[in-house]
Amino acid sequence: MSNHSTADHAYDPLLADLEDRAWSWKNRPGYKPILFIIAALVFTFAVMMPPTQGMLEMVQTENPSGYALPQGTRTITDAVNKKLRPEAFKTDNAAKAVASEEDGHKKIKPLLTAYQVAQMAKLTVCILFLAAFLWGTESLPIGATDILVGVLLYLFAILPMNEISRAYMTDAVFFIFGILAVAVGVAKTGLDKRIGLILLSRIKSAKAFAFVFMPLLAISASFLSEHALVALLIPVLMGIYKVTCKMYGVKKDRALAIFLLLGVCFAANHGGPGSPAAGGRNAIMVGYLADYGMPITFLEWMKYGMPFVPIMSWVIGLYMYLALKPKFLVSSVNPSEVVKREVQDMPKFGGQEAMMAVILVLLVAAWIIIGEHAGLGGPTLYAVMAMFVCRILRWDDIQNGVAFDVVGLYAAACAMGVALKFTGGALWLASSFVSVLPDFLTKGDGLVIGVSLLTGTMTNFMSDGATVAALGPIVLPMATLANVSIWKVGLITSFSSSFANFLVVGTPNNAICFGMGKDPETGERLLDVMDFVKYGLPVTILAWLVLWVWTVLGYWKIMSW
Repeated sequence: MSNHSTADHAYDPLLADLEDRAWSWKNRPGYKPILFIIAALVFTFAVMMPPTQGMLEMVQTENPSGYALPQGTRTITDAVNKKLRPEAFKTDNAAKAVASEEDGHKKIKPLLTAYQVAQMAKLTVCILFLAAFLWGTESLPIGATDILVGVLLYLFAILPMNEISRAYMTDAVFFIFGILAVAVGVAKTGLDKRIGLILLSRIKSAKAFAFVFMPLLAISASFLSEHALVALLIPVLMGIYKVTCKMYGVKKDRALAIFLLLGVCFAANHGGPGSPAAGGRNAIMVGYLADYGMPITFLEWMKYGMPFVPIMSWVIGLYMYLALKPKFLVSSVNPSEVVKREVQDMPKFGGQEAMMAVILVLLVAAWIIIGEHAGLGGPTLYAVMAMFVCRILRWDDIQNGVAFDVVGLYAAACAMGVALKFTGGALWLASSFVSVLPDFLTKGDGLVIGVSLLTGTMTNFMSDGATVAALGPIVLPMATLANVSIWKVGLITSFSSSFANFLVVGTPNNAICFGMGKDPETGERLLDVMDFVKYGLPVTILAWLVLWVWTVLGYWKIMSW
């Protein structure tokens, strides 16, 4: 009897784990029921509220600035009806739309009213803030929030199912999946160690990493794919992190991991202003400026943007060094020594490593040569397929090495961007922001500063390209009205779209960094979504200050416009 009683009360790890996974109010990453319930209640209340008067007026305004109307439409309401109610829109007669067709044919859905379209814009904005809150707090698993965005867009009939699917499967999403898979192949063959030797052989301390390597990386990101640079460097940095921890007998050093990962991520982000080649957002602005009869050349762009890049990257290095170096558990980090030691133990270059190197070189060449026409995702998927054909990767490697929740996160962010643009939600957010700016930020250099605040904020919630595409038609006319150079306003819009630092969804760099930042041995994720807020928000504020003091009120003053 005694033995039976003892067995009943013995500690069973499996039972304890099951009890822990059962419903409870206990918070843990990916499950914070109190925060989730609060978010759900606030969202429900917001959904039940009527749209604002500003939204109603916006969707009825003819030819609204900042919204690309499809052919044959005059208002946002027309544009939404043309996509969601094409049959009724063609009749151009609401009475006919509600009437049943003879002979048992299906009924034509009636046209949406301006109130209903404004309600859709409001719902899209609500979904944006709900998703941002859930991603930021991990009240739900990141992958669950990725799916929730699509569910809500479909549930509220904001986009048709086919449009949602298309929004989730953009070129940028394929690029993120592909580059994560390529990084798995690079790490598996050991090519990452040789790349690390080339890039980091002269970087012998944390100080050199912050003040030499990060500025060089930022300048490189002005001309090469910043996403590719980040994706290639992170496996190398994770190897340096692990070896350094072992050298000093430390199991885990999050401060070191954050310093390496976010340092590289933030430096690459701020290479954007350096040249028009830095990303699609810059190409969009080049097109807008040409449309306004003020075309800008490659060298002219560099003249106004490149001086910002090294100064800003040095400021980032200083901030990251001061914020994180005192928290290191290891006494020092020497990337040069680590990569040299790692390469010493490797076999002679050849075999699968050589094949991986050829694939990587061809991939980079494809990005440069055909990227403008084929996108970044297509060539990257070619590289993934080549790795399978060359037997560098197996499907198990993809399943174990690619963070699909991070791929889904960026896919959901892309879908949100499409919905915000389509319903006018993005236009309303921009207009609302502009309307609350104080008077001194609506004229002269104050307007330039105000536009940078608007763009730098919005780019953290939408992709940089979508932000520039949405804001360009709004802010450029403001420059003419305020008698400010269109170049100034256009360039500041494009420059500030590089400041996507404090949300994972802001840019592929953040998503790649978050997804690949794992312990090479245990697979444990070394970054938390709140790390981007904790360190990215100060970096964004510093970026604004450098942009205003050094660029707008500094060297731009002595340049001709």
